[in-house]
Amino acid sequence: MSGNGTLDGIRVVPADTVPWTELAAVFGTRGPASRCFCQRYKLAPRESFAGFPAQERAARLREQAGCDDPGSGTSGLAAYLDDEPVGWCAVEPRPEFGGLVRNARVPWADRDEDPVDASVWAGTCLLTRAGSRRRGISRVLARAAVEHARTSGARALEAYPMTTTAAIAEELHVGTVATFAAAGLREVGRPTLRRAVMRIDF
Repeated sequence: MSGNGTLDGIRVVPADTVPWTELAAVFGTRGPASRCFCQRYKLAPRESFAGFPAQERAARLREQAGCDDPGSGTSGLAAYLDDEPVGWCAVEPRPEFGGLVRNARVPWADRDEDPVDASVWAGTCLLTRAGSRRRGISRVLARAAVEHARTSGARALEAYPMTTTAAIAEELHVGTVATFAAAGLREVGRPTLRRAVMRIDF
């Protein structure tokens, strides 16, 4: 399945074909996702979450995703179940995530990698809408991200899920090792006790 198809009743489409109101509904109005709006790795040097409100983060995501403007966005996929928006996956060339490139450990520890190699893509966020979890949405999104990266010319796709139960509970939006393994990624590193590096080469 590519970034525009249906599997297990879940339809995945490029985020730039999605109305912003529907993508925003996936992030909700409470909890970490509603405060982050997938901007952790999008911050510019010397920026911090404390420096601008959630509304600004939401506006940035709307522009990055190209919502309501087909062909203008590159930053992700949206999932639907029975025509209801239920999921989001941030996936694009790894250098587009500036905060990730600048990170001292994740995903670079003990690896010989060029952080600005645009042929390697990254899936940094895998979010299922509250109330829609445990329906396989994350697994479908992960598989769609693999095909989206592959068909877009990437030579590899990476993801950085949490590894411990406590960490996963804190950060539901990064996916799990099992989810990405089911999509064909394999573990290539453990930069911290709580974080794995998963990768598939095309």
